[in-house]
Amino acid sequence: MTHTAETGEATGTKDKDYNLVWYVEACLSNALRMETYIQDAERENDTEVAELFRKAQADSRKGAELGKQLLKARFGS
Repeated sequence: MTHTAETGEATGTKDKDYNLVWYVEACLSNALRMETYIQDAERENDTEVAELFRKAQADSRKGAELGKQLLKARFGS
């Protein structure tokens, strides 16, 4: 299997920039997904699992905020 590195020629966006945008989107998507998981755990009265998902959600939000700060610094406000 041959792997050709994408360096921005196909997308018009350098890999590192694309990767940062992807990371922010993935963090935000995960934060939304965790909300569903929290609700599922709460419906089953499983506070231990709900707390785990709350922590994961907080981590995802933090990652998204850090990524957004980097994007803002690199691309302006």
